[in-house]
Amino acid sequence: MSMISIRGAITTDHNSKTEILQATKEMIEAIIDSNNLQIDQIIQILFSTTKDLDEVYPAVAAREMGLTAAALMCFQEMYVKGSLEKCIRVSILADAEGLNTHNVKHQYLRRAKCLRVDLMK
Repeated sequence: MSMISIRGAITTDHNSKTEILQATKEMIEAIIDSNNLQIDQIIQILFSTTKDLDEVYPAVAAREMGLTAAALMCFQEMYVKGSLEKCIRVSILADAEGLNTHNVKHQYLRRAKCLRVDLMK
């Protein structure tokens, strides 16, 4: 078993159930596709949202995508004055043979690209 943690983040324009679920799915799909993962390789997903996103748990989107065996938890991101708003962050723990810290492809989408400018080169 080869464990890897994959990070990602995405923003929404509004605090709505539809937008939160759609953005979460987009982010998870981008992580799965860019890292050639299968859903059954995902062991755990930790989600955090900024305090201005409170209409739905992002984990609902993961369950709708078929992630029914993975452990999912949602948290509120620590508030920092002036920080990025309406942001969903994720940390995915996966059993991903062939991936390591040097070739994993983290996904920072939409306005969340500013969180990891080093990855956007």
